[in-house]
Amino acid sequence: MKKLKFSKDEGSTFYKELNERIEQYFSEKGIRKTGNKTMIFKIILYFSLDILFYGLMITSTTTLGFYIFYLLMGLSVLLTAFNISHDAAHGVAVKSKFWNKVLFSISFNLQGNNAYVWGKNHNESHHLYTNVEGSDIDVLNNPLFRMTESQELKWFHRYQFIYAPFLYLLYSLNWFFFRETLMLLNYSSRTIKIEIPRNEVFKLVIYKLLYLGYMIILPIYLLNFGWENVLLAFLLNHFMVSLLFVGVLGVSHLSDYVEHPVSDKNNKLDMSWPKLQMCTSVDYNADSIFFNWTLGGFNAHALHHLLPNICHVHYLEILPIFRELAQKHGLNYMEMPYRKSLASHFRFLKGMGTQKSFKPIPFAR
Repeated sequence: MKKLKFSKDEGSTFYKELNERIEQYFSEKGIRKTGNKTMIFKIILYFSLDILFYGLMITSTTTLGFYIFYLLMGLSVLLTAFNISHDAAHGVAVKSKFWNKVLFSISFNLQGNNAYVWGKNHNESHHLYTNVEGSDIDVLNNPLFRMTESQELKWFHRYQFIYAPFLYLLYSLNWFFFRETLMLLNYSSRTIKIEIPRNEVFKLVIYKLLYLGYMIILPIYLLNFGWENVLLAFLLNHFMVSLLFVGVLGVSHLSDYVEHPVSDKNNKLDMSWPKLQMCTSVDYNADSIFFNWTLGGFNAHALHHLLPNICHVHYLEILPIFRELAQKHGLNYMEMPYRKSLASHFRFLKGMGTQKSFKPIPFAR
């Protein structure tokens, strides 16, 4: 990973005042930045739903009931990841560091993915160097998609805005079966190669086997619906989870409004870290109670990137401070309805597939 240096600009003073105002807010309210009673309720709720729907699925008496409960379980697990795993990875789901680590490990590893690999790269790469190729782990170098100007433009990329939704169906399956497995072989579709410690390699293999055990093998063994129905439910679940996952996260950083900054020969960006976060993240319906509750604050992405040390249950209260200071310091806060962010995402795919040089369009409310 290429480590970068940042410059000072209006984003620096914005970030300094933002932190001061946020500290003042929590001090005056006499509350912690970590999760509160609402977060405890969400933790209990989502884990309970995971267990409930799995129990109903594994004891289903009809094929239709089996499919319904299988998919409901998959949806519940995804919402657990949005609401619990993510905040726990940042150490803010609860006050205790130990329980944050436990919550993150349980909720992430039991999905068949490796908590250590995702947590480390998310915090030390994506959050630091958002949208910078060679520094942000989430910038893809996949030949089927062209995501940055430096990647070669091929004839079929002009159709990527059309075939993207179909490939998005495979996102979760690719993550489970190939993404981390290829990392073990020091190969990845990411622009950064990853080394995984031996003990994490062991965990990665064990949890993937456990996942296949309780998601495929156990239902086949206990139920009489046939292995075909179990495999189909498994695939449909991953298709659903993939579309929702990409639909929630893809529009935040892959948009024709956002930038993909390039550093100079000395690995220095011509902007501050706070300004980088503001020009590479799109927020949608940031003040929506429904989205905050279901998506765990992922819809307020710029806010989260700048304040990852705050649990998402506080976002709605601190959002007015964030907006006010962004305007005061002349920083463009890209906030819009979801439908507009989705349209922007597909315009980005189309533009990147047809133009060698693709510049973001100015954002205006």
